Parts: sequence; structure tokens; C-alpha cells
Amino acid sequence: MKRNKAPFYAVLALTATLGLAACADDGQGDGGSDNGNGDGGESSGEAVEGGDLVLSTQSDIVGLDPHQVNDVPSGQVQGQVYEGLLEFDENMDLQNVLAEDYSWNDEGDVLTFQLKEGVTFHDGAAFNADAVKANIDRITDEDVGSQRAFLFEGISEINVLGDYEIEFVLEEPDVAFLFSFAHGGGFMISPDVIEADYAAMEDGEQPYTAVNDNPAGTGYFSYQSGTVGSSELVFERYDDHWSGEPAILDTVTFKTVPDASARLAELTTGDSHFITVDAAGLAQLEGIEDASLNVTDSISGSYFGFNTEVEPFDDVRVRQAIAMAVDKNVVIDNLLEGYGFPAETPVAPGVIGHDESAEALSYDVEAAQELLAEAGYEDGFSTSIMTNDSPARIQMAEYMQSALSDLNIELEVDVVEWATYLEDTGEGDHEMFILGWSSATGDADYALAPLYHTDNFGAAGNRAFYSNPELDAILDEAVAEVDEANRMDLYAQAQEIANEEVPLVFTHYTQYLHGIKDSVEGIIVTPTDDWVLNEAHFVE
Repeated sequence: MKRNKAPFYAVLALTATLGLAACADDGQGDGGSDNGNGDGGESSGEAVEGGDLVLSTQSDIVGLDPHQVNDVPSGQVQGQVYEGLLEFDENMDLQNVLAEDYSWNDEGDVLTFQLKEGVTFHDGAAFNADAVKANIDRITDEDVGSQRAFLFEGISEINVLGDYEIEFVLEEPDVAFLFSFAHGGGFMISPDVIEADYAAMEDGEQPYTAVNDNPAGTGYFSYQSGTVGSSELVFERYDDHWSGEPAILDTVTFKTVPDASARLAELTTGDSHFITVDAAGLAQLEGIEDASLNVTDSISGSYFGFNTEVEPFDDVRVRQAIAMAVDKNVVIDNLLEGYGFPAETPVAPGVIGHDESAEALSYDVEAAQELLAEAGYEDGFSTSIMTNDSPARIQMAEYMQSALSDLNIELEVDVVEWATYLEDTGEGDHEMFILGWSSATGDADYALAPLYHTDNFGAAGNRAFYSNPELDAILDEAVAEVDEANRMDLYAQAQEIANEEVPLVFTHYTQYLHGIKDSVEGIIVTPTDDWVLNEAHFVE
């Protein structure tokens, strides 16, 4: 993402604001869930050391290489193996991990990290400043082609100042740069594995091959078995974790169980201990005596979008009409069983830059019909909407089939598996589509720029292939604005444009639903739907 980066924003003040904003009581709960069994934090029994925790999800992961892909299922698994210099906790407060400390120069264009000493990767390689440089050099290497390279663009120099000190010199100050090191794209991979990946590329292999075959980070769990695309991936406790407090479990197993009823059956039998649940499965979950529903408020939104490069979606009136024909309250009350909140903007509450005064287009079928007639589509048209095989998204698409029939729009639902879905929408092989977005850095820049900026067409996030020079300029200015009030005003302008132009229609802010065995405690689900498992354990 090309940026015209300008004055430095007070990062320390912004960090403090981030913690306050994410924790604010907005009537939607307290952020992350920290117990995993819905009992308010009280233990239901005596903790048991060891055991294999089985977690079942709906979609296959796309990659074990954190520089490769930008999807949530892959990130949930990668987070067990890798760590970054920084992280956000369940309250979205910034915490040191592999960094001991960090500081900015007075001008705000040089960020220096002091790193933890005595840390080793799972393969025995040393963690140090050279390892950090190897990682950031790789994610920004055009030959590697990382979907997450935009997180670290704008670096002019990386200087290793000592074994455990490194500085990043920016072309111009960048407000959001620090938070990139708390994103999954900032996970640290063993430099030996990175070297092996480059060697494989020289031998004609695709980038990421060596990392996917032999992932090695510094996390609480190390890779044991399974491959990308297989139904099971197993990770074992890394006893030499630098914290001196390794995970409690022996192993964690991630299973892909596409069918929602099959996941609930696994929870019933105990073949799985923690599963993703859709609203349609809540009644079945209630019938499982030794399991509970875990609900986590998020900073994520769900949306449907248009390929704005194809007719008729290159006409804003058509997009507006469809947006006005979808009743968000029906989506939440009927499809989600009330687990969600209507979205007025792409920037979720709790994210820096969220505009509380923003108003999305309201539900108004009559006005939608008038807009379509004005655009020359009074008799409607035929189109398709693509989704992955998530029951909730399929239900959403089927509801839209019915809703758009009021506009004489015939909508075909095209259901494809996850990896193909990401590839097709990333290449523009779609008309309409359904997805979600988590503001993983807790900042409006990440909530907006990947999805709306022209520089991020396709797999980088802008799957609507939407381009608006005015919005691009606002986003470029906002990311570097020195004055906090001015920065918030710029993001308010950006949200107004997004709501008016509607290349994406955000329907609701998400609540994550999981079914969990009562015999399991200590799982943390963060507001970005990352799963923290180092303190997870069984009880008896």
C-alpha cells in the first residue's frame, strides 16, 4: 500500500487510547473471553496437567506461513507456533512479547526495539536482531509476494545495532507502523527456515513451501504432524519456551470438520473439546449436557460486497439499492439468533477511529426500487453471489435471494470451499461476495485501508476492486496525521464515503460463538478471534 506519510503521531498516547477504547463499556460485553467455559472465571474442578485438546473448525487453513496468507483460520493455527515482537491481549492492550522494550526518536521516523535475550526457535536457531531483520526483509520482498507486505511498507532502512537491538528507519513517520508488529504478519519465523525457503525458490519451488513443510517459531507449541489441506494438524508443547512457563497441555489438535452438525456431534462424543458454532446450531448445543456456549465480543464486522469493475456494480446507484433492500435486523434476529449488532460503519466500536455518528443507508425497499429504475434496471437483472461453505454465510446469501427478489434481481448462490473462495475473490472472478474483516491492529487504518484503498486490489483485501482517489488521499493523510482530533475527523470522512459509495455493505458486528466442553478451562478468545491456548487445561 503506497502511502504519503507525514507527521509523527504521539504513539505512546495512541497506545494508551487503544487500551481505553477497546475496553470501553459499549453495552456489548467486555471484549475477549478469558475462561472458555462461560462460568465467569470460576474453576469447575482441579486442573489436570497434560492431555490433548482437540479444536474443530469449519474451514481448512490456507497456510502455516504467517507471511503467506491473511485469513482467520490460518492465523488461529499460526498463533500457536509463532510469536511477534508485540501482541494485543484480550482487552486489545499492547504487550511486549519478543521485544523487551521499544522507543521512537523525536521526529517519529525511527523505531528501535530492544529484544529479549536467550530465546530460541523450535529448530534451535537463535532469536536475535538478525532474525528479526530476516523476517521483515522477507515479508517485504516482492519476489516472495506476501499478502501482508503492506503492513511494513515505508521502511527505508533496517539497521542491526547489536545482537538484541534493531532499528527501523521509515521514509516518513507512520502512525500505524508500531501496531504492525502485533499483527500476525509480524510473527517471527526461524531464519534457518527462511533460508531454506529461499533455497527452495531457487530450485523452482513456490514461495512458502519450506515454511509450510517445516514451520518453526518461538511459540508455546511446536509443529508435530499434518500438512496444509489435511484434516488434522497436531502441535506439541514446547518445553523450552523462553518464558520458563510452558503450556499445560501436551498437544493441541486442529481438525477441519466442515459440517456444523458433525462438529456438534464431535462435541457430544468428546472427540472434540472446542468447536466453532453457528447460530443455527445453538439449539443442538443446548442439548449437550456437559458443554457450554462461549460468546466473545469482537472488533470484527461481516459484510457483503460487489465487484465494482463489472456491470451493473460499477454504478453506485445499483450498489445503494441492494444495500437498502437488505434488512440488518432480519439478519441479526432471524439468522444470528440475536448474536450480533447492526453495523453503521466498517470501523467497529472499540477500534480507534470508529465514528459513533456514522449512519449507514437505511432499509427502504421503495427507495431502492426508485434507485434501480434511475440506473436503468427497473426490470431488474440476474447476478450471482459467492460465499464459502459457512452455514451462516450460506443462510445470509439465501436471505438475500429473497430480499433482492423485491427488486426483480435474480440472485444465484455460488458456494465454494475456502481456499478456492479466497483465490477467486482475490483475482476478481466474482460478482457479489460475502466475507468478514477483523481490525487486527485495533486501528481504523487497518479497518479501512486494506478493504478500500486502490493499492490493495485483490488478495491484499480490496476484493471489491473499488477505487476512489478522494478516499485514497484521506486514508493516506489519516495514517500520518499529527493531531488526534484531525485524524479522527479524517476517518469520519472516510467512513462517510464508504457508507455512501457502498462497495461493501457491513451488516453487523460479530460475536464469536464456540461450544466448549465443561472439562476444559483457560482458553482465551480475543476480540480478533485469535485463540490463546498456553493456559488451557482440563479439569476433573
